[in-house]
Amino acid sequence: MVELGRLQKLNLREVWEKEDLDFTPWLAQEENLSILSETLNLELELEAQEKNVGPFRADILCRNTDDGSWVLIENQLEKTDHNHLGQLMTYAAGLHAVTIIWISAQFTDEHRAALDWLNDITDEDFRFFGLEVELWKIGDSSPAPKFNIISKPNDWTRSVARASKQIVEGELTETKAAQLKYWTLFRERLLAEGSSVRPQKPFPQHWMNFGIGRTGFLLGGLLNSTENRIGVELYINNDDAKPYFWLLNAQKNEIEQKLGFTLEWMELPERKSCRLVHYWKDRNPLQEDGWGESQAWMQEKLETLKTVLGPIVKTLDPEDWEAQK
Repeated sequence: MVELGRLQKLNLREVWEKEDLDFTPWLAQEENLSILSETLNLELELEAQEKNVGPFRADILCRNTDDGSWVLIENQLEKTDHNHLGQLMTYAAGLHAVTIIWISAQFTDEHRAALDWLNDITDEDFRFFGLEVELWKIGDSSPAPKFNIISKPNDWTRSVARASKQIVEGELTETKAAQLKYWTLFRERLLAEGSSVRPQKPFPQHWMNFGIGRTGFLLGGLLNSTENRIGVELYINNDDAKPYFWLLNAQKNEIEQKLGFTLEWMELPERKSCRLVHYWKDRNPLQEDGWGESQAWMQEKLETLKTVLGPIVKTLDPEDWEAQK
């Protein structure tokens, strides 16, 4: 018979004596921030610790690389209190399109209800998460952190409500309605299969973006009903897009060999952005009886792009291109 260990819950202060000197620096490390990212299904990129927001200082400031929006993290290794709730409200008022994450040792029913209420009454640009942090070990093992979601926004309800409102108000053309339906089903597919590609909320448009782990870089799924084709892409849109593009282009053969398919390398000289695109041509994206096959293809290509290009884009440094010129 296999001998099993017994889980032992630890006091947080045994590992992190102080929030600002111990817990916050620990959480800000990339490998630990990734635990929080996985819990919330968000791709978080550290921007700063102890960042000023008006007269207050946020513990950790991140970017959500899926859309480039701000993410503020407030830590509390005790039971939640009104002071921290007030700070969260101040942060939300001071920034636009933010995600607020409140981490605590224990949430009171009143503060959990307050976050639920905030998620209900605010528009979709604001999201409030409440998480309880725990430490566990088995025998003499190292302590292991665990984040439990106590409160979160109901994005699915918001998306459905928005889509229903658009349809009722007659804002959607037949093409837009089909696009919205396609992306809604594609999002459900990715979530059901636990894809490494995290879907965004569906919109009635010809594309859907996905994070790849770095601000300024996005994966995209494409529906082109004009030219009857579907596609996937890496979209680069920041001030250093051109250097990043040419650094990737210098690895073109190696990248395409790993991908198993070729890309269209589009520098777009007249624009700030650049694109790396792969298409399935002669494919009607609005033909519903072919959506199963189209979405399987799109999922496989997006997951491959993320696996191959994700680690590469995180290491790109525009100064490397300047040095090579």
